[in-house]
Amino acid sequence: MHAIRPQELRTVAREVPESRVRPLRVLVWQWGRRGAGPRFAAELADGLRQTGMAEPLLSLSARAEILTGPAAPDCQVPIDTYGSLAGLLARLLTAPVLLGRLWLRLRSLRPDLAICAMAGPLDLLMAAVLALLRIPYALVVHEAEAHPGDAWRVQYQLQRRLARHAAVLVALSGHVAASLAAQAGGRRRLIVAEHPPFAVARGGPPRAHGGPLRVLLFGRLMRYKGLDLLADALSRLGARADLAVRVVGQGPEDATLDRLRGLPGVTVENRWVAESELASLFAWSDVVLLSHTQASQSGVAAAAVGAGRWIVATRVGGLPEQLGGAAGAVLCAPDGASLAQALREVLAWPQGAAFPRVAVPESWAAFGSHIVWTMAEQGKAKDKRKSSFLKKRSKKLLMT
Repeated sequence: MHAIRPQELRTVAREVPESRVRPLRVLVWQWGRRGAGPRFAAELADGLRQTGMAEPLLSLSARAEILTGPAAPDCQVPIDTYGSLAGLLARLLTAPVLLGRLWLRLRSLRPDLAICAMAGPLDLLMAAVLALLRIPYALVVHEAEAHPGDAWRVQYQLQRRLARHAAVLVALSGHVAASLAAQAGGRRRLIVAEHPPFAVARGGPPRAHGGPLRVLLFGRLMRYKGLDLLADALSRLGARADLAVRVVGQGPEDATLDRLRGLPGVTVENRWVAESELASLFAWSDVVLLSHTQASQSGVAAAAVGAGRWIVATRVGGLPEQLGGAAGAVLCAPDGASLAQALREVLAWPQGAAFPRVAVPESWAAFGSHIVWTMAEQGKAKDKRKSSFLKKRSKKLLMT
């Protein structure tokens, strides 16, 4: 991670009085309809708002699931995106209309800089408008390479194009940063910032229910999630009255899911999980399982941390960075025998023991402030006055 030196915080230009410049406006955008992307953007915007030193402008898909709930975030720039592949093609055909509307809206809002919270198919349109308005943007990269089974591999090509025009690239792990550095050839400013915990409502502490250990594997049911490792581990453990496992998420039906369904104490729910279900799903669990064979970092781990759950994870990709050394997290090798042993270790923890929760990484305010400071330090503002002001404001964000 780029270290911010104390002298950098003290060396702030003074030629522009803050009273004469409006508050820093940061556009945060993510145009996915479902999943972690819109939530990531909303929590980042909220983190910047909580500092009291920035005015975040949130842009989400008008169809985003997160906007339909009782605690919907304040979205200043809703965008009508698409609901299917045919809808995406139609939206691309009408791109000039969207470009014009975006240009008018952003010109009126006058953001100082922008942050793409997670790349999507239409983001190059936003990048074009930002370039016209001379507004620099940072790109948060969750995955640098496609995982086995990813259907939208073209998305990673689009992300690379988006990265080429970004002022700053933000990797959520050193594992991702290494891949990005190789792709960008050192031409872009690259920082590593740890994924903050998602705000998931907490239930009781793990094992407070007094029953069997409840293990949850949640997310996309793809090969790289290590479903075969889980099946092997549970076969090694055998039938146990003190263990209940739920596999919940959406993915293609295959022999591995059928094998899991046939194991004692295991239920498989191959379905999309709505935003409104997340809190109750994590509250049900004692342990969140990440049996990955490949991983950059994990949004599910960030949700588990936010929910105060224990975690069992394989030692692959960026997971050791995200979870290594944290109390309440057990890491193991990516094979069935090691995963079984990790589950035995957690099963041996006495019920009611006061185990510390997983350590909480940096806050959303610190995460956003790190990005803002880096962009200000780069001198990417539209003029010298604005660059000076960005440094003043971002310094205060970091000191909050």
